[in-house]
Amino acid sequence: MKSLWEQTSQQAAFGKLEKDIKTDVLIIGGGMAGVLCAYMLHHAGVNYVLTEAETIGSGVTKNTTAKITVQHGLIYDQLIRRFGLNRAWQYWKANEVALNRYRKLCRNISCDFEEKDSYVYSRTDRAKIEREIRALEKIGGHGEFTEHLPLPFPVAGAVRLPHQAQFHPLKFLATIAKDLHIYEHTPVRELLGTTAVTDHGRIQAGKIIVTTHFPFLNRHGSYFIKLYQHRSYVIALKNAPTVKGMYVDEAQKGLSFRNYKDLLFIGGGGHRTGKQGGNWRELREFSQRYYPHASEAHHWATQDCMTLDGVPYIGPYSANTPHLYVAAGFNKWGMTSAMAAALLLSDLVVEHKNPYAEIFSPSRTILHPQLAINGFEAVTHLLIPASPRCPHMGCALQWNPHEHTWDCPCHGSRFTAEGRLIDNPATEDLKL
Repeated sequence: MKSLWEQTSQQAAFGKLEKDIKTDVLIIGGGMAGVLCAYMLHHAGVNYVLTEAETIGSGVTKNTTAKITVQHGLIYDQLIRRFGLNRAWQYWKANEVALNRYRKLCRNISCDFEEKDSYVYSRTDRAKIEREIRALEKIGGHGEFTEHLPLPFPVAGAVRLPHQAQFHPLKFLATIAKDLHIYEHTPVRELLGTTAVTDHGRIQAGKIIVTTHFPFLNRHGSYFIKLYQHRSYVIALKNAPTVKGMYVDEAQKGLSFRNYKDLLFIGGGGHRTGKQGGNWRELREFSQRYYPHASEAHHWATQDCMTLDGVPYIGPYSANTPHLYVAAGFNKWGMTSAMAAALLLSDLVVEHKNPYAEIFSPSRTILHPQLAINGFEAVTHLLIPASPRCPHMGCALQWNPHEHTWDCPCHGSRFTAEGRLIDNPATEDLKL
């Protein structure tokens, strides 16, 4: 089940760490966020290294649908009500800067970069769409109302944002990574202050950036209670209509659509990791009903790290770890958020003030019913007398019959049927 991106690109190989080294900044995690952090520090002349447990782009990055947009659902009305106008503007501006940085970089990179209009639609609630348009106007954005979309069902309305983008993420990654200081097949087993312990050497760093999708340190920041993970599914169809733009349903159970070359991507079927959901069955039933002449060319799944308030955690790992930084919880908008994180964190580690840091602060107050839900999920699956159990915090794993994996409903770690680790925050294989 390789994604389209894996099947149509090739990454450069990097060696593994085999000795003790020193560096000013260590980046742990070689997905899009980590590699972009390394790229920014490299071009700023900062002494850094990046370690990746497997190979760069081999985690969540390879499974993205690769939209680059400031439009993250109907988020701006929510942000204004939850955080106020200034912080909502910070979120908008940070992502606008991120989009523009991609646009600039991709001028010289062959990565199928295309500008596309972005749409968030509602099938039932026109008022939600109208509120989002008003919210965008308040922060200096401009969203257009439309109710005529090239989708096979009617909608109550949609917010259109022009001049957003999409690309081939692994082609992009291969280009920007080739001159960077990267060690692959070098998992960090432990942090002793700012010294990272790997299998074949220690890295003594001045500062550390953790970009491991789900943060792997439990004793700082309480990320195990502030985050959860969500799976979603994609099919790519041949002989399906061209929809031109990028379309996302505002409803959690809705579908997304976009074209890549001659293929139509349909995304959806999502569920919390370790639970049941529609998966590819839902997408295939939809395609058979509405696109009966199309055929499936590819299918894959991804896993998103979700925050409780819809905003990523980017900044100091915790109040008690002054030399440790984190980027996590991109909420299904990983490509744009990865660039925003890299720009913010590269400023913070060299002690430059960043004007958008406040909205992303990992230490912000979380008052949300999801805290109670997350806590209940953890306690419930800790008490279930079942095996196997996740080596991360001991939760009972659930068998996923559609992907043939063991999935953790507490924090989203996943394992093959044989027990090999697929997704963190667990850091070791199952002992079956």
